[in-house]
Amino acid sequence: MQRLIFLLTALMTTALLHAAPRPEVSERVKYKGGPAYIYRLYLRDKQGTPYTLERPSRYLSHRAVERRLRQHLPMDSTDLPVNPRYIQQLRRQGAHIIGQSKWNNTLLVDVADSTDILTLSRLPFVKSYKMVWQAPDSVTTTAQRTKYQDELEEMHHTPDQPYGKSYQQISAMSGQRLHDIGMHGEGMTIAIVDGGFKNADRIPALSNINVVGTHDFVYPASPSIFAETDHGTKVLSAMGTLIPFYYVGTAPKANYWLLRSEDQQTEQEVEEDYWVMAVEFADSAGCDIINSSLGYNEYDHPSMSHPLWHLDGHTAFISKTASMLAQKGIIHVNSAGNSGMGPWKKIGVPADANHILTVGAITADEPRHIAPFSSVGPSQDGRVKPDVVAIGAPAFLINGRGAITEDMGTSFSTPVVCGLVACLWQALPHRTAEEIIELIRLSSNNIEHPDNIYGYGIPNFWKAYMLGRMEK
Repeated sequence: MQRLIFLLTALMTTALLHAAPRPEVSERVKYKGGPAYIYRLYLRDKQGTPYTLERPSRYLSHRAVERRLRQHLPMDSTDLPVNPRYIQQLRRQGAHIIGQSKWNNTLLVDVADSTDILTLSRLPFVKSYKMVWQAPDSVTTTAQRTKYQDELEEMHHTPDQPYGKSYQQISAMSGQRLHDIGMHGEGMTIAIVDGGFKNADRIPALSNINVVGTHDFVYPASPSIFAETDHGTKVLSAMGTLIPFYYVGTAPKANYWLLRSEDQQTEQEVEEDYWVMAVEFADSAGCDIINSSLGYNEYDHPSMSHPLWHLDGHTAFISKTASMLAQKGIIHVNSAGNSGMGPWKKIGVPADANHILTVGAITADEPRHIAPFSSVGPSQDGRVKPDVVAIGAPAFLINGRGAITEDMGTSFSTPVVCGLVACLWQALPHRTAEEIIELIRLSSNNIEHPDNIYGYGIPNFWKAYMLGRMEK
């Protein structure tokens, strides 16, 4: 009963919960400077590019090439960078290019006047264009650095349980059994695409996490991704923390890239471009797995928003790209969204993508029910969504103040799954991304009758491991 009261109270105070992180303070200020518009340019081809598929080391890391070869995945024209000659011609026309996607053959340009885009659109290699950002009148100020505690609170110490507060959310999926055989994510690289990682570089409880690099894809970039929201800090903690008898994450010995794509000051379609840039970077850098606790459907400008019919895995710019990740040998794990109690109810994008693991949230206590806020499926082309569910109502995490806390959302059930995906793949390195995803579905407790609330159910990662050891 106490847990039920806690759950209902939390839901009442988070009635507008979204998968994407929101600003931590509400002060609004007049928008200053910057571009008036950002457009996405769709290019016709890559003819005349100096890059070739025979020499991928010019544009992909050794790890990225090796990952494809190990899974017998061919490289194709989407792997080739955007033609640099086209970029040069656009710049000669005065274009300020702020981003690009080689997989989609697109460029992001900012202009001060919307008529400027007409000149660029007349170039013979430009197929079409779309406005994806418009300067707002005012913005919500984003959070700055906050104080954090040097030590975890003694009340969270569990002398009889080495996993500490994270035991329940890991054991619900038999993840501890992978840890028991030495699978902690060693040798696996996970990219976390999020909105910020407040104090993750300073909190002592997170100091043992092997962060190999960071990158900010939002334009203009933040002075520091570690001064933004702590949403990504919580996500990172669920996987990377290793403080025995207090908190142990699902992949505490994996490597992590921290990538920022979420602009908290506005909610516009350009964030899909930032996200795409982030995952292409993750591919090029050789990441094996991507965690994205982000989702979109409604933007500040209604013309940019996604109607339900877009949820087919290939219509939304972000979902089309997410559906390509397994073809690149990457496992993508994405939150289903937190719209289950609102008028939308459905998953967002890119949770609708093909060949990924979309994660819903269930309650922590037995019997484990779907969290009321957890977004539902199916995709518009009839695929089961979410794929799986995990504890997220609530999940234990470490926040930007360095404290163990409980928080609600598919944002936090997702990294619990993602870290165990790394451990499973570490144990089954001969399996492809597609095969690991299928093993996880097959191991889940609703596999006999998957539905669009629980998906295939709660994964059993030990069962997935045992299934994966069988001969192909």
